[in-house]
Amino acid sequence: MLLTKHLKNVDSEPEMLTTRSNSSGSLKDSSDSDVHQQLIKEIDLRLKHPLEHTWTLWYLENDRTKAWEEMQNEITSFDMVEDFWSLYNHIKPPSEIKIGSDYSLFKKGILPMWEDDANKFGGRWVITLSRNCKQELDKLWLDVILILIGEAFEHTDEVCGAVINIRGKSNKISIWTTNGHNELAVMKIGHKLRDLLTLPPHNLHYQLHKDSMSKQGSLIKAVYSV
Repeated sequence: MLLTKHLKNVDSEPEMLTTRSNSSGSLKDSSDSDVHQQLIKEIDLRLKHPLEHTWTLWYLENDRTKAWEEMQNEITSFDMVEDFWSLYNHIKPPSEIKIGSDYSLFKKGILPMWEDDANKFGGRWVITLSRNCKQELDKLWLDVILILIGEAFEHTDEVCGAVINIRGKSNKISIWTTNGHNELAVMKIGHKLRDLLTLPPHNLHYQLHKDSMSKQGSLIKAVYSV
């Protein structure tokens, strides 16, 4: 995927800049410490590639002794391509986390729950996967993350985040949007997802959060499909 290459093949050219800065005698003087710190920040920005938004990764580990909100653990936030890859390479892939657990990636300030102000009138595009497809699961989750942080959607302001649910019978990946009644934006996001993920037709289903909250039984009706 082109997006993967764009986010992964990043330049790390100016090693020479760091060397020059550290070799300067004036930077070692404590009286110039503020200048030193500012220079380090400027060099760091030149070395790294900023994302459009800051994103927060959450991990939920199922524990029946805790309330649902207490099971959510905020791991860290990132706003640079390189910081994302550093994080991703140091955590377990979804296929290796416990059954009943979730990973959630949301724009900073949005909680991975239906009741959050950014989510309560929204919904989610849902992809259901077999428990046997571990390699496919990990690849699909990474592709979804790259699509999100790479701002691949025309209506990127409608996108809140994504969740992967690891369950006993099947796994789910869902992409959350802020307004479930904005049919134009929702459908464009769904079609873009299907195209970028090369999914077969009718494999993506959009559910409103209000229907998920009031569901009777295990089935939730889909309001859109692509």
